[in-house]
Amino acid sequence: MARRKGIVVDAGNHNRIHCPVSIELDASAVSNPARLGLALAGADTTVQVDANGEKVKLTWLINKLGKGKSKTFDIRSKRSLNHKSGVELVDDEGEKVSVFLNGKLLTNYYYGEQYPRPFLHPLNGPYNKTVTRDYPLPGGPEGEREDHPHHRSVWTAWGELNGTDNWSEQEGHARQVHQGFEVMQQGPVYGKLVARNHWVSNKGKKVCEEIREITFYNNPAATRMIDYNVTFIATEGPLHFQDTKEGGILSVRVASSMDVPVGGLITNGYNGLDEKETWGKRAPWCDYSGMAHKKHVGVAIFDHPDNFRYPTYWHVRNYGLMTANPFGLSYFYGDKARDGGHKVGKGEEFAFKYRLIVHKDDPESADVSERFHDFITPPDVTFG
Repeated sequence: MARRKGIVVDAGNHNRIHCPVSIELDASAVSNPARLGLALAGADTTVQVDANGEKVKLTWLINKLGKGKSKTFDIRSKRSLNHKSGVELVDDEGEKVSVFLNGKLLTNYYYGEQYPRPFLHPLNGPYNKTVTRDYPLPGGPEGEREDHPHHRSVWTAWGELNGTDNWSEQEGHARQVHQGFEVMQQGPVYGKLVARNHWVSNKGKKVCEEIREITFYNNPAATRMIDYNVTFIATEGPLHFQDTKEGGILSVRVASSMDVPVGGLITNGYNGLDEKETWGKRAPWCDYSGMAHKKHVGVAIFDHPDNFRYPTYWHVRNYGLMTANPFGLSYFYGDKARDGGHKVGKGEEFAFKYRLIVHKDDPESADVSERFHDFITPPDVTFG
């Protein structure tokens, strides 16, 4: 009898915990894509199925797989599918989309016209409490810092794009204007938003378009995981990302109780610590950890090797700011002759990929360096 085909996941050189994996198969390889399941040692594994014509993409989470180990999954049809758990997106059609993991709020994507630019808030972590600052939104804890009102939890912005200020909220600032959602997908393994934004000057003149793709994974409570992709499209003419420290393609402002002066810790992928050893330095990832709502938690941003000037430079401050900033070289090196700006030709695209994780404890205890490899060197997945 011929061996039954299965899907083999090989961990490679790293320990895998709650690691997303996927594989694309010919639709002919499965009998009923709408009711597809995976099984491992007789137990069902939750899988999300995306059928597109002749192809079927399967995505699931590897809960635990040691380095050098492999697992084989059998494909089979499931009698029933549980739609009551997973990632749910709720759009109030005007202000925000709320993202729920198994019924509990993970974050909101705010996009209403009353905001200068879209942002995520709160960013709830392993204890279902936010690890980011509430200000300038109301309702923050007593003693929360109220500086830099443009530091809105988790966001994308740049201070000098074709001479416009799309970072601050000072008089004359530019804006990012939400145009609509191209994708709003929910499911048992992940949910996804794809939003189109117009970056406009303070006079409303369109500078460029931007596609923001955010994927929210249904990880267990110990680690929250978000993939955050940004693509700029030079629709109106050439783009010039000018050299400035005032910006971040992905930016986070942590809860004030996590700031370094009150016991927080900044750590980067080269073991640099706090602002003195991380600000303006290059590293493949950066992590900010400390106490939030009386729990020890952290949040990390992973840069991707495909990104411009990988490993990126970091505009990260002891007072709670962490941004991936690949352009501010004259500031980081203290040399005005060293221009870090970058130009994008008319009609061209300029893309960035990041992963954001929220974890318990410090980055060493949370094994952040291994979680980084889940992102840049994921397990091998084969079918045969």
